[in-house]
Formats: sequence, C-alpha cells, structure tokens
Amino acid sequence: MENQENAETILLVEDTEDNRFMMRRLLEMTGYRVVEATNGEEAVRFAETERPDVILMDLSLPVIDGLAATRAIRKLDGFGKVPIVAVSAHDTSDFQADALAAGCDSYITKPIDFSQLELLIARLLGK
Repeated sequence: MENQENAETILLVEDTEDNRFMMRRLLEMTGYRVVEATNGEEAVRFAETERPDVILMDLSLPVIDGLAATRAIRKLDGFGKVPIVAVSAHDTSDFQADALAAGCDSYITKPIDFSQLELLIARLLGK
C-alpha cells in the first residue's frame, strides 16, 4: 500500500459487507486505492466525486441496481471510457448480455477468482 495518492482508484460497489471487506483488502494489497459504495445511488455519486480508474459493479444492489447505476454513470461527463466490470453470482448469457448492453466492459462471476480479476483490471488499465 505504498504511495496510495498515486495509486489507481477502484470504485468497489458491493452491498455485502464480507465480500466488500475481502475484495478491498486484496485490491489494496495489489496497490490500488479503493473507494466503497454499498448501493447503486452511492455508486453514481462516488463515481462523480472520486473519478475512479475502474469500477467493479455488483449487479444486485439496493436502492438502484447495478445495471441502472451503470447506465447513469455512463451518462456522467467523462465516463464514456472508464472501465466498468459487472460482478454477479449469475453466470448466464442473458445476464452478461444485459450487463454489456447497460455499458459494462466486462463480466465476472462470484465467487471471484482474484487472480483472474487482477489480470482483468491490469488489462483494462492498459498494463
């Protein structure tokens, strides 16, 4: 966690505290700065204020679901190219198609294979 000021920021949108804690720890150990949102409304607000480099968006969220939050974030100024990764326990092609249609760049399923997630984030950041 050296030099968190210059670290890329990941907006982690996850309503389950245990999942959020685990992912935050792993992402921080990899060197990322992590901002957490627990629902879709917070996700949109934090996207605008924190300007993350990557967004990990759970699709099943309270207040506003992940698809609606993704569509709202895509409408924000400067968010056309920010990578958004859909995170879901549903591993069906229709869920994936809905996520991509809403503006997600990629789709991963729970339980998350962290080494796969790490590679995906690095690729999305052009590393």
